[in-house]
Amino acid sequence: MEETSARGNLRINGERLWDSLMEMAKVGATDKGGNCRLALTDLDREGRDLFVRWCEEAGCTIRIDKMGNIFARREGRNEALPPVMTGSHLDTQPTGGRFDGVYGVLAGLEVVRSLNDLNYETEHPIEVVVWTNEEGSRFPPAMVSSGVFAGVFDLEYGLSRQDSEGRTIGEELERIGYAGEEVVGKPVHAFFEVHIEQGPILEAEEKTVGVVTDAHGVRWYEIAVTGQESHAGPTPMDRRRDALVGAARMVDLVNRIGLEGAPSACATVGMLDVYPNSRNVIPGRVNFTVDFRHPDEEVLDSLERKLYSGIEQIAAALSLETQAERIFCYAPVHFDDECISIVRQATESLGYSHRDMISGAGHDACYLSKVAPTSMIFVPCIGGISHNEIEDAKPEWITAGANVLLRAVLEKAGRPA
Repeated sequence: MEETSARGNLRINGERLWDSLMEMAKVGATDKGGNCRLALTDLDREGRDLFVRWCEEAGCTIRIDKMGNIFARREGRNEALPPVMTGSHLDTQPTGGRFDGVYGVLAGLEVVRSLNDLNYETEHPIEVVVWTNEEGSRFPPAMVSSGVFAGVFDLEYGLSRQDSEGRTIGEELERIGYAGEEVVGKPVHAFFEVHIEQGPILEAEEKTVGVVTDAHGVRWYEIAVTGQESHAGPTPMDRRRDALVGAARMVDLVNRIGLEGAPSACATVGMLDVYPNSRNVIPGRVNFTVDFRHPDEEVLDSLERKLYSGIEQIAAALSLETQAERIFCYAPVHFDDECISIVRQATESLGYSHRDMISGAGHDACYLSKVAPTSMIFVPCIGGISHNEIEDAKPEWITAGANVLLRAVLEKAGRPA
């Protein structure tokens, strides 16, 4: 009873957490105030090194698995019990912000630091984890290392993922010194991830915390459109096989598919490459990507059918050839009901305004939910802007999410399995 009461009075040190975020933001800082720490670059190594140093200073032991995932462990009373895990990622988009991913990592570290300040012992060990290559920006697909941990991908697949220059995850882990020896995957008592919302809802509704109950399913596609390169002057308009015209119509198709499925569906073309990319040559080839998201698997199937059918019709009308391949997918996720309840109760006990939410973004927690009871905590970000150098959040939001995380972790770590 005394331990439960003490747990209810615990708070993290919000100023220390904010200072750590701002210190980490100096690694890979951009001119517009954001961050660029692409996975397994020298800047990613620098960020990892800083995290490891901070964790060792907090008394944690460090283990690194074969996918380069970092586990910083604070011992519990019973080391035979599986850990309660929390964390996220340190890699960013090319024009990323100061909070996406790194907030979840450093909030986990702040939980450890705060428990140390109070000499608070937990029954289970607590581990703060950094997942490798969550963004998938340099090495598609996204979340590959947590996927290997959860058994979605095998180790060979994970290590063999290549960047645009043909370098593999395995090679780059060796180069930066983070190719660990630990087996990928182990028992986990529970996993909690705190994250900025990356959307506008919490701020617009003046809610401090989002209790995440579900996450959208995601499907990624790569589309190749092939026509015929020709001179822009002598070739009549009605005799052209212009791959870019076809791709433009397909981009509009993707947008219309998303609008038809609104508000739950999202459809995005995020990358487009035109060949030969010369001002006086009719484009002969275009490659582009499609991202579909929805919380219902059957709806995702329907979006996919509309995409394939529409692409075929456009290609036939313009005498073009196409190839469409789904390169990545994961099903919609419902997080663990007990963990959701623990997050909701922690939020209410702290007096924060809140609402239930479905995550529109993919997170490592989605894969962890396959092997451990899991849930997520969202806090607002200013303007709902993320994956952008101007991504921002208020210190009081950052503190609130970490306070909820502390109580959620203690609820699971404070008692035997």
